[in-house]
Amino acid sequence: MNLDGKTALITGGARIGAVVAEALAGRGARVALSYRSSENAARETAEAIEKAGAEVAIFKADLADPEACSKLVSEVSARLGGLDILVNMASTYVKRDWGEQGAGAWNEDLNANARSAYLLSIYAAEVMKKSGAGRIINFGDWIAASGRPRYKGYTTYYTAKAAVRGLTEALALELAPEILVNCIAPGPILPPDELSEAEKNDVAVATPLGRWGGADEIAKTVLFLIESDFVTGETIRVDGGRHLA
Repeated sequence: MNLDGKTALITGGARIGAVVAEALAGRGARVALSYRSSENAARETAEAIEKAGAEVAIFKADLADPEACSKLVSEVSARLGGLDILVNMASTYVKRDWGEQGAGAWNEDLNANARSAYLLSIYAAEVMKKSGAGRIINFGDWIAASGRPRYKGYTTYYTAKAAVRGLTEALALELAPEILVNCIAPGPILPPDELSEAEKNDVAVATPLGRWGGADEIAKTVLFLIESDFVTGETIRVDGGRHLA
């Protein structure tokens, strides 16, 4: 798919999402960014895209609300003239002690990480079918993509991201041949702010390629999956070989 004149919706437009948004805009796409609470980050990204001469719009949406998912797709399509690409990046990542892993944790993590991707994909697919083509890119996690948990405290998160991989495969079959659906499973891309320098170094040492990847590596993978016409139902780990260690 050529990005000129296409409309791309990116959910969760902060940090890595901002780099992805700018990369798509740089290839000629109109970009829609949704945010729940990071309005300043969304506006900063939008301003950078506008300065580069591309069309961009931002939308506030709590994607844990099913009605918000439907409304977001409708608003993006109406304002930017359709929807060709959906990048489901919105996510939660919360460590929980065993005593906190009840129904509330299950609903929170499954709704934010899996249900929102499912609902947005359904609504977006209806718009994409009208134009006869589309791309949906979900975001998983390198650990879930590797098929086994590694860290305690992330039971509901791991389960949700494993569901995203299954969702990707099912949607790819359901929506072929017009719409291609794939998943990116990031590993050590950007270190969380709370990590110490020693902890950051430990992650780099445990990664076969010896470093954190950087947001550009995710943007490159998103572009590949959009531009390819013969890859669907795949989950690509972008983790510097971390799953091998």
